[in-house]
Amino acid sequence: MAAPCGRGAAPLVLITLSAAFLTYNALLTSRSFLLPFPSSTSPFPGATASSRRLGAGGTERRRAFHTAVTASDTFYNTWQCRVMYYWFKEARRAPGGAEMGGFTRILHSGRPDEFVDEIPTFVADPLPDGDQGYIVLNRPWAFVQWLQKADIQEEYILMAEPDHIIVKPIPNLSGDGRAAAFPFFYIEPKKYEKVLRKFFPEHEGAITKIDPIGNSPVIIEKESIARIAPTWMNVSLAMKKDPEADKAFGWILEMYAYAVASALHGVGNILRKDFMIQPPWDLEVGDAFIIHYTYACDFDMDGKLTYGKIGEWRFNKRLYESKPPRNLPLPPKGVPQSVVTLVKMVNEAAANIPNWESYAAD
Repeated sequence: MAAPCGRGAAPLVLITLSAAFLTYNALLTSRSFLLPFPSSTSPFPGATASSRRLGAGGTERRRAFHTAVTASDTFYNTWQCRVMYYWFKEARRAPGGAEMGGFTRILHSGRPDEFVDEIPTFVADPLPDGDQGYIVLNRPWAFVQWLQKADIQEEYILMAEPDHIIVKPIPNLSGDGRAAAFPFFYIEPKKYEKVLRKFFPEHEGAITKIDPIGNSPVIIEKESIARIAPTWMNVSLAMKKDPEADKAFGWILEMYAYAVASALHGVGNILRKDFMIQPPWDLEVGDAFIIHYTYACDFDMDGKLTYGKIGEWRFNKRLYESKPPRNLPLPPKGVPQSVVTLVKMVNEAAANIPNWESYAAD
């Protein structure tokens, strides 16, 4: 995504030892603050700081998790967050949603926006030296700030992203001290062992200790992510400064950094392929909990995928960088059920979110 910059990565020992100083000094000057949950008009009026651990009838959610989504304040990220939060609320109040606790949009713009009353929001500062043209470099730093400053009642965290749509209630999938994570086919530690050894040296063990994951979706104990986050941040920064790592990992650099940080702290992962699907490559929703709509969906009018060519019918989140989608035409016959479901869910959210029409006006 961004051009390589800098020369060489800091030695791992310096990364580790400097984590506390770096995060502490930055937090001293941080302007971040936690904004409250929506007012009593929220469909979940009981979701306050003191009651987020409670389910129906006031029973304690022993394995409740808090959903956190990092985002910028761009128009593009904002409409995705609004859709994501809509379906989060629908899933949480459905049967089986008892372990879904609070929700926070971690906004790494350094200032609140007009949606802080609609979406529970924590405002984090962007990186002091900038994101070097790679905006998700702000993500681990934003998590560090949130984990150190927010009052998070739940003992587990679900790290999610704006372009996730929750299709059914999510249980706490973690267990036995391990996190639950989605395995990505393009995270290949063995293929990039030479590069990764700069950040995960031989004495840490086999390269297979690095799981093929990113930071999202992941359900993890709060204590574990609090330990991982500063290392994740520092490894991300070190990788970005290393030309070889930057070239090798590109737009998924911070995903590799998270996988390395998780391994360095000895946090294993239960790999759940049913955590999410990614249309158009996954054809059915099936047993998945999340639709991740990162890939373009381009089809001809016979319902055939056009493989990288602009289709006669298309859905691509990048088409809506200046205005949110609304009243999207349904796909033609023959398009996979996963894509049809995605479009219907975006349309339903847009039709039911207050002020969507005025916000979407040309």
